Amino acid sequence: MQILGRSDRVDLPKLGLYNIHAKVDTGAYTCSLHCSRAEVVNGRLEFVLLDEEHPEFTGMKFTFKRFKRREIKNSFGEAEMRYVIKPTIKIFNRIIRAEFSLSDRGNLKFPVLLGRRILRNRFLIDVTKRDLYFQTKMAQP
Repeated sequence: MQILGRSDRVDLPKLGLYNIHAKVDTGAYTCSLHCSRAEVVNGRLEFVLLDEEHPEFTGMKFTFKRFKRREIKNSFGEAEMRYVIKPTIKIFNRIIRAEFSLSDRGNLKFPVLLGRRILRNRFLIDVTKRDLYFQTKMAQP
């Protein structure tokens, strides 16, 4: 089993995001992705990732025809209706299809949150470490 620290940089290749900061949160069940605008247009979910202040903001609009809308509790225990998509995420040599809820994480340090559902049976967490995947990736020729 691979070891992850309390935070790392991950890749969401189908969304064009590489080395994006992610917080490992074993208290959260699902993953979350920072999204500033999301709406359903003609039965398809259209959204823009991140926001203008984020250094990796591209303004690119994404469209998903497969999505859900589900009630998810935020960190304060309050239920919110959020859109949920299933992109792939790459961590170490693993490509994992995972559920991500779209939420406004603009006031938070990390635009990606990795919940225990994606971590379970795949990674051990060492909270004294950080950027273990990113360091491995940068060390490769």
